[in-house]
Amino acid sequence: MDDVIATIRIASLVLLAGSVAFGQNAPSSPESEDSGTSNDLFVMFGSDLVRPGLLPKANYNIGLGHTFKFLKKDPIGDEITFGYTYENAGSHGFLHTDYGSHTEALGLMKNFGIPGTKRVTGYTWIQGGITSLTGNAFVQNRYYDGESLGAIIHFNDHHSIWIQETYNKIVSIPWYTTASIGYTRSW
Repeated sequence: MDDVIATIRIASLVLLAGSVAFGQNAPSSPESEDSGTSNDLFVMFGSDLVRPGLLPKANYNIGLGHTFKFLKKDPIGDEITFGYTYENAGSHGFLHTDYGSHTEALGLMKNFGIPGTKRVTGYTWIQGGITSLTGNAFVQNRYYDGESLGAIIHFNDHHSIWIQETYNKIVSIPWYTTASIGYTRSW
């Protein structure tokens, strides 16, 4: 339980520090607006629906992303991400137990506009990485694959909320889905 509280404290501190540090933005130059690159810090909270049985489990994610201008026309993706995810696999739902997984994943995200609105955009996100399963006599490492579809609600150029659904597959574990909502700070 102390690990979960420490993680929540760190995530809260990161969000608070980011909002204080970037609370007053200098006017952006036309050069930076046309550059087509950006950085994202994202924090997401969600619930897994584990198959079989549809049992809800905690899913907490934090990561960084960088959009590259030269990838804008790439049909697969324009943003490279790195994320860390903690998932509870025990019997207590959203509370920490000894059984969990810790995933480090690289991803490729494709952002796309939705006709008729600039406030909401969509994205697809392909991730691959290593999951460490804990709670057994020894830690088990497995390959992780995640495929996401989501929407971003933009409040301004720097603050947004992400809503996504992810299909997850870890070798030797039945597939499961994750519904998440999170905050993103872009600069």
